[in-house]
Amino acid sequence: MEANAPMDPLTERQSEILRLIRDLTEVSGFPPTRAEIARSMGFRSVNAAEQHLRALEKKGVLEILAGASRGLRVREPRPAGRLGRLMELPVIGRVAAGSPILAEAHVQARYQLDPNLFTPRADYLLRVRGMSMRDAGILDGDLLAVHRSHEARSGQVVVARLADEVTVKRFRRRGYSVQLLPENPDFEPIELDLRQDSLAIEGIGVGVIRSGKGL
Repeated sequence: MEANAPMDPLTERQSEILRLIRDLTEVSGFPPTRAEIARSMGFRSVNAAEQHLRALEKKGVLEILAGASRGLRVREPRPAGRLGRLMELPVIGRVAAGSPILAEAHVQARYQLDPNLFTPRADYLLRVRGMSMRDAGILDGDLLAVHRSHEARSGQVVVARLADEVTVKRFRRRGYSVQLLPENPDFEPIELDLRQDSLAIEGIGVGVIRSGKGL
């Protein structure tokens, strides 16, 4: 679809759903599932949510990733005129044990993108390994856009350091108890007690750049 192609106007309900997806994505870093949309909108079935999503996809305002329960991305219209200045972000590959995640030795490449593409703004791109976050639309080889932060709220997708390992998981905390949750039923949650287990938050996931295209 051409970026500037004319678009049919959205219905009031479609606008509400699009706003819901945008708001929930901003809060947690990743879009809602169909079940969450159905519950928030008061639909009786997930199929009703799916029908609205497909209509939004046809109108060019939503991208749907096949096979991922959270594979939704709002297509923001580009303003007329020239693009703003691009920002260069490092692409981080495998992280050596005990070393800073942004150490030059970990930088595989540098990638230029619009600084307004992600909210909050991304500070680096992390090359994803494995399929533990598949149902969040984060696949092996993808680039996870990461906002640097040493704190996270429950429900956010985080880059976490556990002793000598860096992992991407959904963060849940209650008191001293922390769960790092996969988004794939084939993987087990990681359970931590902060009184005895080491955990450092390296950043918050704010979006995904699909693998390929020479990155």
